[in-house]
Amino acid sequence: MLSRERRIDAFSALGEIMVKGAAGSSSGLSAIFSSLIETLEGTNPWFTPMNVSMAVKATGEMISNENILKWLSRYPDIDRPHDPVRIGVVMAGNIPLVGFHDFLTVLITGNIVNGKLSSKDEQLMRAVAGTLIKIEPAFTDAIDLTTGKITDFKGVIATGSDNTSRYFEYYFRDYPSVIRHNRNSVAVLDGNETDEELTLLGRDIFTYFGLGCRNVSKLYIPEGFDINRLTGCWNEYERLRSHYKYAANYDHNKAVFIVNRLPFTDTGYVLLRRDDSLTPPMAVLNYEFYSSPEVLKSQLQLLSERIQCIAGRGYTAFGEAQFPNLWDYADEVDTITFLLKKFSLQ
Repeated sequence: MLSRERRIDAFSALGEIMVKGAAGSSSGLSAIFSSLIETLEGTNPWFTPMNVSMAVKATGEMISNENILKWLSRYPDIDRPHDPVRIGVVMAGNIPLVGFHDFLTVLITGNIVNGKLSSKDEQLMRAVAGTLIKIEPAFTDAIDLTTGKITDFKGVIATGSDNTSRYFEYYFRDYPSVIRHNRNSVAVLDGNETDEELTLLGRDIFTYFGLGCRNVSKLYIPEGFDINRLTGCWNEYERLRSHYKYAANYDHNKAVFIVNRLPFTDTGYVLLRRDDSLTPPMAVLNYEFYSSPEVLKSQLQLLSERIQCIAGRGYTAFGEAQFPNLWDYADEVDTITFLLKKFSLQ
């Protein structure tokens, strides 16, 4: 098994290569990432150059040597000797590199990743794995990626919708597992936000077309807040209408609202709707007024198992929802602790 130092060195080197690739470097191992940034839209229209570049850069920066050391310092048992365990990882493909953190977690703990790739994000994840092996060939036997059925695993980490997660829970019922369900993110406004903060909120909402679980899909706004303040800060996102798939969703939902005589505010690129739901359709942003911070706090606590991230003052800073740290675990499930307790310490 690779030492922890060699594992960390390999991933931090991968991060540097990815950052260079996101910057457009066409030399060395960075070339594959710069190439994919420009070409993936041909196979997955949601993976635009802007979105892929953002994901590659953010992932590369996330796995700096400093960040990995800070992350792993929380786990004193991580270096305890153990036989590598084959862990099945079922990855989503809603946004670029969404399965990377699970891939990293299994390998950084000295285990074997048996990853079932989403066809939507296969090329990018294979580029990551291939580059990592070129950096550190000893990872060759620790990485097994497929778009088919995963086999011979001892534990599972799987991410899916509410429907697929129920299937996962049944199918993997006899294995130690982490099964993630659908979650959404929200933003809390106190009414005193600056225009700069509201502009950054736009990034939390519209990055990746709103397809990520960390994208803000609902706003909690104090009574009396003028929602027209928001649209004036988000003009740059008018460009979303030029994307044919996003525009189709916008046009469809607008037609549905009109036919059903539902009130909404039309910005020309997103429909603002007053609604309790956390899960609006694409190109729709829900909002709800709250009467007091205390009432809102209680409401958010009741919804905690359905919320991935909260953006706002006192929460995740505006504009940072799509840039989590290594220790910001999806669904608040610490996957390193899961692996250490279930396998490494037996």
